[in-house]
Amino acid sequence: MPSFDIVSEVDVAQLKNAVDNANRELEQRFDFRGVKASFSFEKGVAKLNAEYDTQLRQLLDILRTNVIKRGIEASSMDTEKATHSVKSWSQTIKFKEGVDQATAKKLIKLVKDKKIKVQIALQGEQLRVTGKKRDDLQAVMALVNSAELGQPFQFNNFRD
Repeated sequence: MPSFDIVSEVDVAQLKNAVDNANRELEQRFDFRGVKASFSFEKGVAKLNAEYDTQLRQLLDILRTNVIKRGIEASSMDTEKATHSVKSWSQTIKFKEGVDQATAKKLIKLVKDKKIKVQIALQGEQLRVTGKKRDDLQAVMALVNSAELGQPFQFNNFRD
């Protein structure tokens, strides 16, 4: 029986490259000359630091642009609230990976409502979709791609 897995992954190497490119762009920008602003990346989390909140918003735009250029969807970015210390602002950005329980339930309900003849099983942080026809599996792929659940999905291990 044909099957495939629905996963949500972020390429960490491309993410690190995007942060490095954002740092290089920051060095070249005229409006950030003499300003203490930076990007850092550690363990799948990007951290932005700037002197003012407006600069922090500009840093977020720079990072988002570089992430998109590297082929990572911006919807995978989970921005936390900006924090303010004595002389600087900082913000942490996590990247969504894996399909959590709530999202998995939404995906399963979405497929069941369309009455596509497939079986979906939750396996850790991914979903296994199995069906008799390839057309049914492709219909599920199209449905998942069109659904806006605030997270990008990829399809792995397509087997006939």
